Amino acid sequence: MHFRKILLSLALLCSVCLNAVALKTSGINVRGESNLTVWTFTEEIDGFINHPYFGYKVKHPNVQVDLKLIPTPQFPDTLDPVLESGIGAPDVFALEDAFIRKYVESGLLLPLDDLYEEVKKKMADYPIKIGSYEGHVYAMSWLIYPGAVIYRRSLAKKYLGTDDPVKVQGYLKSMDKLLDTARLLKKKSNGKCRIVSTYKDLFRPYLGLRKKPWVVNDSLYIDPAMEKYMDMCKTITNEKLDAGLAEFYDYEGQWSDAWYAGMNDKLADEKGNPLEVFCYFLPPWGLHYVLKVEAKDTSGDWAMCAGPSSWYWGGTWVAAYKDTKNPQAAKEMIRYLTSDDFFIEEMAKSSGEQVGNLNVQKKIKKRFTERYLSNQNHYEAFCEYAQKIDGSLVQGTDQWIEFYFNDAVTEYIWGNKSKQDALKSFKNRVAFEMGL
Repeated sequence: MHFRKILLSLALLCSVCLNAVALKTSGINVRGESNLTVWTFTEEIDGFINHPYFGYKVKHPNVQVDLKLIPTPQFPDTLDPVLESGIGAPDVFALEDAFIRKYVESGLLLPLDDLYEEVKKKMADYPIKIGSYEGHVYAMSWLIYPGAVIYRRSLAKKYLGTDDPVKVQGYLKSMDKLLDTARLLKKKSNGKCRIVSTYKDLFRPYLGLRKKPWVVNDSLYIDPAMEKYMDMCKTITNEKLDAGLAEFYDYEGQWSDAWYAGMNDKLADEKGNPLEVFCYFLPPWGLHYVLKVEAKDTSGDWAMCAGPSSWYWGGTWVAAYKDTKNPQAAKEMIRYLTSDDFFIEEMAKSSGEQVGNLNVQKKIKKRFTERYLSNQNHYEAFCEYAQKIDGSLVQGTDQWIEFYFNDAVTEYIWGNKSKQDALKSFKNRVAFEMGL
């Protein structure tokens, strides 16, 4: 019993020392007790704060944290009025990819420039750019969600003669090569194998090919890559190179039952003939929480490669209210949750999360193998893919502009409008609805 008390005392002493070191080396001066109100739409933040070994509270015992979990669909509507009025606003809050830029560009967030200067050498580039506006950093993230092509090994061997990710990448390294490969797969399989389940899977990869964002000098700009996307969708549809979800399944696409069916050999064409889907374009969460969940029976028959472009899908950032009464404590929480070497490493090892701390990436990336991908190291590959993503292309107006654009693409694909007329309608709609 006496020995256990000694161990407990040593553990408490180590915790206090580690806490002191963390606060001292962070460059953020936090003294005495503090109170922080934290709002989040993801339970991850709760785990990060309260984990008994590496959680924020372990290293910051003098900070009282009041955590509130709000469902994602309700989060912006709950957050907006309190930030604008300043009444009841949280000190720190999570921001989702779908609406982060709305807040980053709002003028309601606390600048994190001093924090970023301290940690910038070890942070992945694209999440920082997404969290920045007009030269200031307003939100930071602990993770990266780069996209990849995740393909069926058995189909690659059958129709391409190899399932080696390096060699398969040669068939998918550009959109032109991807189109050639789509035609090859259909020809060799007598129409059974399609490159993707729906042309809509290519939208985000094409976004990654852009050189400029949607809005340039306060005016709508249509990057040539997006016009090429329209052409690709038209070609794929006319030649029936995808599985036809949008045509034969009531215009369904991603997240439909048919989309999932293509992952586990349960998809058929309009005549009931079985179809094979060669690949899906997915980020890390798509591998772990979509494929591995929806297609358990095909485990080991998948592999991944970079594909024709660098792109991302999803993510969570952390920011603070500009008028928080505890700005230094808020910054220290953001520093710890998004960049602290100890926290990020322990969290990554326990969860498999794809982290953006470059120091931790270098230390742990070779440790991973994924049985679902026949023991391929997905972690190291995703770290590599993230390096080429351009976060400066992301803007607060993207969500509506892309919604209107995809409506125009649909009109063009199904022959309701010419390409020129569809683009004209798109421009007019953006001008009317958004003043751009």
